Parts: sequence; C-alpha cells; structure tokens
Amino acid sequence: MIKSNSTNSNIQQIKVAVDCIIFGFNDNKLELLLIKKKENPEKGKWSLIGGFVGFDEDLDEAANRILSDLSGLQDIYMEQIKTFGKVDRCSFDRIISSTYSAMILKSRYTEDKISKYNAQWFPITEVPDLIFDHNDMVDIAIKRMRRRVRNFPIAFNLLPPKFTLPQLQVLYEGILDEELDKRNFRRKVAQMKYLVRLDEKDMSESRRGAFLYRFDETLFENEQNFNL
Repeated sequence: MIKSNSTNSNIQQIKVAVDCIIFGFNDNKLELLLIKKKENPEKGKWSLIGGFVGFDEDLDEAANRILSDLSGLQDIYMEQIKTFGKVDRCSFDRIISSTYSAMILKSRYTEDKISKYNAQWFPITEVPDLIFDHNDMVDIAIKRMRRRVRNFPIAFNLLPPKFTLPQLQVLYEGILDEELDKRNFRRKVAQMKYLVRLDEKDMSESRRGAFLYRFDETLFENEQNFNL
C-alpha cells in the first residue's frame, strides 16, 4: 500500500464560483452591468455579479440562479466563456471562477432587484477598474462576442422583439466597435431570410418612419446560414 505524505494541514481548500458578464443595448450603446460591492473584501469597488457554486448545483444552474436573483428573469441568453484559476487571482482565498456572458433587455428586468445590488450600466468603452481579474474577464468576453456575432445571430438577444434596421446596424457597430457601410449592411441583411419585415413602422425617428423587423428563430434553424 502506498501511503500519501499529505496531511490535512496542507490540503488546499479550493472554492468554485461563477461570474456573470451582463451586456445590454441601451440608448443605442452597448453597455455592461456592474455592481458596487457593499461589503468587504473590496468594499466600494465595482465588480461583476457573481457567487459561489452550491454543492447541489452545476455551473450553468449557479449562473442562472445568480442572473435570476439580479434581474428577476428566468430565460436569459448566456454562454460559458472561460475558467479563471490563477493562484493569486483573489486576495483573500483560493477561488476558481467560471465566467458566463449574458445578454438582457433593460425593458424586461426588475428594476428593484437591480437597485438592490447597487448595479449600474457602463458603456463598454468606459468600464472602470474592477476587482481582481474582472477586467480581464470582460476583455475576453467582448473579444469572443465580436467573433461570434459575425457568424451567429446572438445580437438579436439585445433587441426588443420588433426593431428597425437602423437599430440593428447601430447595435452591430457598437459590438464590433467599427462603422459599417449602410448599403453593404442592408445588402447582407436582405440575404437573411429569417429576418422578417413587418407591416408596421417606427415613426419616432423620422417623418417617413422605418419598417419594423423581427428575428424568426425557426426560419434560422431551417437555414443555418449566417454571416455578417
């Protein structure tokens, strides 16, 4: 029998957490939802919303629970991004964190729950210094979203059910951080058979108005062809 030289005193106690990177499209700007910590450690500093994983839940369940506690929403689009586990990433404990990127509509979430966490929206170009390695988490999530948005219709999760083409273009420009040629953008949109034009117009932007569209997920699943 081989005996281990390890003792209880040097067995490392590692905690597992999830951190949620929450994006929203508000006032024609791509924004990030952050919370201000009310308690130590790092009291008063800006942070992603996160928490520890329970013994009776997996990572996805923990992320959904945290997002629901914050927003009051149950069905939120999210993706697992990366696991962060550097030994010195946290100043007070040994914690491994799995990050999730989520997209929510400001018109849908519960304002009372958001305010309970001292939460605030920040444009992605004005993200403040965050605790621990949270800025690295955000940078990686944004880069991943910019890659994904060119080949998958994830951006529609940031729009209301009905939207205009100008709204859609502004959203893509906000995500990609680049100006898109209007004619070329509309040519590509015209090829998206799952983007359905409605017999309704948004009259708030101009006298002529702009036609409203909706994303048809069933048509997309049948076509499975997306490339911006």
